[in-house]
Amino acid sequence: MLNKRSMPDAFVILFFVVMLAAISTHFIPAGFYQVAVDPTTNQSTLIADSFQFAEQQSGVPLFAEGGNIGFLNFAFEGMVSGDKWGSAIGVMMFIILTGGAFGIIMKTHAVDNGILALIDKTKRFEIAFIPILFVLFSFAGAIFGMGEEAIAFCIVLLPLMKAIGYDGIITVLVTYVATQIGFATSWMNPFSVAIAQGIAGLPLMSGLEFRLVMWLVFTTVGLIFTMRYASRIKSLPVSSSEVVTEQEQGEKSRFTFLDSVLLSVFLIGIIWVIWGVVARGYYIPELASQFFTLGCVIGVVAIVGKRLSVNDVADAFKNGAKDLLPAAMIVGMAKGIVIILGGDQASEPSVLNTVLHYTGLFLSSLPETVSAVLMFVFQSIFNFFIASGSGQAALTMPIMAPLADILNLSRQIAVIAFQLGDGLTNIIIPTSAALIGCLGVTNIDWLIWAKFIWRFMLVLAVTAMLFIVLAVQLNLT
Repeated sequence: MLNKRSMPDAFVILFFVVMLAAISTHFIPAGFYQVAVDPTTNQSTLIADSFQFAEQQSGVPLFAEGGNIGFLNFAFEGMVSGDKWGSAIGVMMFIILTGGAFGIIMKTHAVDNGILALIDKTKRFEIAFIPILFVLFSFAGAIFGMGEEAIAFCIVLLPLMKAIGYDGIITVLVTYVATQIGFATSWMNPFSVAIAQGIAGLPLMSGLEFRLVMWLVFTTVGLIFTMRYASRIKSLPVSSSEVVTEQEQGEKSRFTFLDSVLLSVFLIGIIWVIWGVVARGYYIPELASQFFTLGCVIGVVAIVGKRLSVNDVADAFKNGAKDLLPAAMIVGMAKGIVIILGGDQASEPSVLNTVLHYTGLFLSSLPETVSAVLMFVFQSIFNFFIASGSGQAALTMPIMAPLADILNLSRQIAVIAFQLGDGLTNIIIPTSAALIGCLGVTNIDWLIWAKFIWRFMLVLAVTAMLFIVLAVQLNLT
């Protein structure tokens, strides 16, 4: 096992990454593009050949006043950036409220008692449990772009995984990693491939058959990796797997009628959440409110059943929120990296825009197959700074789609390079709010996660490159 004490804290790593970003602004000039606004949809589209440098060139200062951006301002500015619909402030509040709600749920011990009762009656339940979950979450990522929602499911599943002998890493693998594999290989994800195809002028859901094969192959690869790790964890001593001890089982395994009522309410709440996401398109604001409501209802039931007092419920909510505060703070501070570099808007001076411009010039000088693979590499690197499928599509596809024409490549290949580069790297980059949230609620340091997952990322990268080369050879349209 990795020695956690010898590794830098995630906040330390993040601080130095932001420092490097701030230093780069003194050497890389900021640039911007002209944009055109569609009057019918009110959406902005980047004009590919309109890049120009900003007139005033100055790097990020050490400290800034009047609401401006400085290196030492990155934490606050990152945490208050965005809106309730996404990173950073929306995701931060989602994590804190959901953590508080699950603090109440876990305080009742109904989940613990239910898990132990389930294990006692279905000794081999876990054999099918992990494959079913992995495929379902991958499918959810492919169909409706599940990402941040995995944070809540990590909280739900972590006690069960530990009780049947697994750990937090398995929890993240079967939830978040599975969603991102589905996200990256989707044929219809409205937040990435659909936007990218629209910008590239391609019919929506074109290339369906090719992407279905990609989804099947990548999901199989991910499942094999997960099952191998699960088998290895099962072979470890009980204490290493962080499972519930026999003594704890004896103390908690008394499953009562009140437990059944609490778990029934919990199950109804989870069904409500799934219905909201699938049928109503609920996102961060609604999900946070749903879980807060669920926590309140379960708290009332626990009070009526005399398992908890009113003050117990309040304390459980505060402690649950407090436990997830570090994860929420990292989400906000990671957003500071993009802010330091000038933001993610094509029409505003930014170091990222300059990098995008020169990358396009470089790729246009290379053979088509090499260029296609390097498109994927570029999108993977660029995703470190713009960890949003729709945001990255809006910023890069107006450049990459015309570039594909120049290189005599199908625009479909540019879209595939985008979606694979965008989705797969979400599994490891520390600027992904969803990843940091999942790691936070499962108590896994990002550096521990990176050391664990990097070999798997290489496998995914090689597989992605092979699919891109195949797409070039097939001249996929």
